[in-house]
Amino acid sequence: MNKLRLGVNVDHVATVREARGGDNPDPVRAAILAQSAGADGITAHLREDRRHISDHDIAGLSKALRIPLNLEMAATDEMVAIALKHLPHAACIVPEKRQERTTEGGIDAAGHHNRLQPIVSALGAARIRVSMFIEPDRRQLDASRSLGAPVVELHTGAYANASGAERDRLLEKIRQAAAYGESIGLEIHAGHGLTYENVKPIAAMPQIRELNIGHFLMGEAMFVGLETSIRAMRKLMDEARS
Repeated sequence: MNKLRLGVNVDHVATVREARGGDNPDPVRAAILAQSAGADGITAHLREDRRHISDHDIAGLSKALRIPLNLEMAATDEMVAIALKHLPHAACIVPEKRQERTTEGGIDAAGHHNRLQPIVSALGAARIRVSMFIEPDRRQLDASRSLGAPVVELHTGAYANASGAERDRLLEKIRQAAAYGESIGLEIHAGHGLTYENVKPIAAMPQIRELNIGHFLMGEAMFVGLETSIRAMRKLMDEARS
């Protein structure tokens, strides 16, 4: 079996903390629990407005983890400097709007190629694996490859929010993008909006090497505990892959 990796996003542990202020709950503690439960990596998005994950969290995660840290980041000089300071295993470049509740779509790697090129180059030179968070679209896949990013993460949010024939159409779009991306030498990841109910069709795609899931797992953890929620997701992923 070609094992599918699970990256657990701990942003929303920090969201709960920031709702009241103070130190609890601690996303570093959540990441260590996720590590024990079988997560293959930890993802954290340090937003420009610091609405959830903080600089202190990134420092703590960098020191505490035995598994890879994936830093989600906007394409800004400030975030590049932070990545170069902490040297995470990977950096996923995402679009960022101050007014959005969560990341609403993929970055336009094709339209912003010239602006993104020096960022991708600087991160790559520091041996940080660069991932582009993109829509499942050939133009964006080609642009990501042209930029020199070895990895893309396909945005699954539209699929996750759809139903019926529209969900089937969007699933096929992701399937075709995953196959095309692998054919041009990219490592394919996927994420956003994935749940127990919708993960299996994505996890079954053999080209996809990693899923990054956070919000659902943290919400489910309120009822069953974080380790249980992660192990249940891991089981569904393994079933789909087998």
